[in-house]
Amino acid sequence: MSEQIKVVVVDGHTLVRFGLTGLVGQEPDLEIVGETAFGGEAVGMVATTQPDVLVLDVALPDLDGLQVARGLRDRYAELGIVLLASDGQDDILFQALDSGVSAFVTNTAPTEEVLAAIRHAAVAATSFTATGLAPAMARRDQPPAQPLLSPREAEVLSLLGQGLSVRAISTALCVSLSTAKTYVARLYEKLGASNRAQAIMTALKLGLLESS
Repeated sequence: MSEQIKVVVVDGHTLVRFGLTGLVGQEPDLEIVGETAFGGEAVGMVATTQPDVLVLDVALPDLDGLQVARGLRDRYAELGIVLLASDGQDDILFQALDSGVSAFVTNTAPTEEVLAAIRHAAVAATSFTATGLAPAMARRDQPPAQPLLSPREAEVLSLLGQGLSVRAISTALCVSLSTAKTYVARLYEKLGASNRAQAIMTALKLGLLESS
């Protein structure tokens, strides 16, 4: 790698691209060797300028930035790729991770973070970094929350909210009266209620029942 880190910027937003090239150009260890708005041009530009780092927006006018990143990673194992996105939603972050890019930053990230991502990508092209990666991984590994009520209990709650008696509920659900009583008792227990009014009030507060 040359003394200066050679950078190509690919972003369909003219102002963002202008800002990035101006930001990078001010750094003594970084050098802009190409810029374009289009993913199709980026492939040829990488081949001709042989940059150390490609700064690439996810949303391009002609191509999907993630697809461009995957294609370039397959062809250039040592190319540093910094992927930009308008937001840092977990699904986009994990798609960036899976695409083989070196770093993921949002368009609203501080300039220091963008520059750090570029320098990271130049020396560790295959090592992924992103702000918020650890919390996102924790959220992904966390099992989905179990619903408070079973489908049957939710049905009983709805019927209670409609004003049906326990006997009417047993008829509506085609179950015995004792079974209906068991459903209602279990529902009260889960909601910490001792009667219909308390159960309905608690359910409304928890968003389990819509107010009519």
